[in-house]
Amino acid sequence: MMPPKAASPARGALNLLASLLEARTGQQIGHDRAWRIESALKPLMRERGYETIEALAAATAGASELATAAVNAMLNHESSFFRDGQVFDVVAEAARDYRAAAVGHRRRLRVWSAGCSTGQEPVSLAITLAETATGFDEDAAEIIATDVSDVALARARSGIYSQFEIQRGLSIRRMIGWFEPHGNEWAVKRDLLRHLQYRRMNLVADPLPGGRFDIVLCRNVLLYLSPDSRRLVLERIASTLRADGLLVLGAGETVIGQSDCFRPSARYRGLYELANAARPGIAAA
Repeated sequence: MMPPKAASPARGALNLLASLLEARTGQQIGHDRAWRIESALKPLMRERGYETIEALAAATAGASELATAAVNAMLNHESSFFRDGQVFDVVAEAARDYRAAAVGHRRRLRVWSAGCSTGQEPVSLAITLAETATGFDEDAAEIIATDVSDVALARARSGIYSQFEIQRGLSIRRMIGWFEPHGNEWAVKRDLLRHLQYRRMNLVADPLPGGRFDIVLCRNVLLYLSPDSRRLVLERIASTLRADGLLVLGAGETVIGQSDCFRPSARYRGLYELANAARPGIAAA
């Protein structure tokens, strides 16, 4: 019997880097997509002067700053404004219902954008909620946006986007109404941006945002996690929702077979509610 074939140095380096990504973020890259690791890290290799993926992987072992840079490079930061636009139509409908039911309760709508990347989703949320209200005053809504990447969050906090980014998903009306020119780029108007709270958070391990939420968006995040991590993240999100709260997942994601905490919403197409939800009504806490 032939002995098992030893892994190539490159394969060993890719496995090491994939393990680093999972340890820092909970995200996995399957063996069939290992090519994406080297592709994502090529700019970092050129910038730092590493000629091979093996050299970079070896260097991350003793350099926490380089390891952080490698993890940030491997994360998928793909995002756009009003991505899967019908989702925001449903969120707007739910927001109107919450506001109507909460008249006299004097509490804000609370929304959490988990895995917010460079900020297009929370900005789209802020625009949606502003357009469904008579005005975006201090008490209209609270939007907390989290991501595991410091690099992505820095861009999100700046509120500045390129011409290419601004054209992805935004109508001319919204572009003019909610953004202003910033050199060759576009900046979110400060009156809108100041309603967004950006925080660094690992969904698998870090403390959860305080308080209860009406709506949590966790789109295109679960698909990068292991089954155990998906189950854990869904349980953690469930613990943050008000009794009648809603969960929004990505188009290719589902809670079915992943968690007993949620069920498809009977009222809001494509969204999920707590499995033990008692609708209608507004939870007090």
